[in-house]
Amino acid sequence: MSAPAKSSAGYHRACTGQALSTVESHSTLPSNGLTIFGAAFCPFVHRAWITLEYLGIPYRYVEVDPYEKPQILLEVNAKGLVPSLRLEDQKSGKVQGLGESTVIMEYLHERYVEDAKSPSKRLLPPMDGSEANVYARAQARLVSHHLNGKLIPSFYRFLQAQEADKQVEYGKEFTDELRWLQDRLEEADRSEGAAGGPFYAGRKELGWVDVMVAPWVFRATNVLQHYRSLDLQSSELFPPGSRYDKWAQAIFAHPAFKATTSTEDLYLDSYARYAENRPNTSQVANAINSGRGLP
Repeated sequence: MSAPAKSSAGYHRACTGQALSTVESHSTLPSNGLTIFGAAFCPFVHRAWITLEYLGIPYRYVEVDPYEKPQILLEVNAKGLVPSLRLEDQKSGKVQGLGESTVIMEYLHERYVEDAKSPSKRLLPPMDGSEANVYARAQARLVSHHLNGKLIPSFYRFLQAQEADKQVEYGKEFTDELRWLQDRLEEADRSEGAAGGPFYAGRKELGWVDVMVAPWVFRATNVLQHYRSLDLQSSELFPPGSRYDKWAQAIFAHPAFKATTSTEDLYLDSYARYAENRPNTSQVANAINSGRGLP
């Protein structure tokens, strides 16, 4: 494997395509006072944004340059990381902030699903006290913990590797993690209550695990394909009809995913610096290079 010729492309500072249309339709502060600060290329933003769209939560989207760290972002997140939420009480004017994409997902689900009388959509089974649902929620979180700790870092190791032997090594590591995920998909299909749908645990709609990893699965189909010649639909990996491919295609076709996804050029341009492992590309890239866990 080898990288294409070095690119002078920089990261995009605004969404494109359907994601841009979604931004434009969420430019005013709703009555619940919720604002999400995002960056067009960021997969951590992507997972929180999918959650908002899927659950139908009113929000305002504000695009920021996370490398410039504007004051409006620092006011709610001292680290200046995205995604971040700004939560404004419309009556008292009190403002609170929240960061970390998984924490944001948990907050949104607890605030707008678990606290709702009859939510129309949810990412996790209901907290109704049944052993089956309690266990299913725990399993979804356990799989997500592995994805965050193993699969996602392997994506960056593969993309940032410059030496051919390291690209082969980390490419295998990444595809092995995807095979692990396919095994979990097949295993969950056999679980109690599985409904025969294409998503994790046989759901017919998006679930917790799907949203947690969807942004990186998607970027593997364009960023890793372009910069590392990865063909996930090859006969050696996940050809059409495989459980993994059915799952991935269902995610990519989902309205909440499509509404938060930009055109391919945005991702190819924005990830050139990762593919070339430019110095100080991001805190994530620095963590990978130093062997530390993701920030």
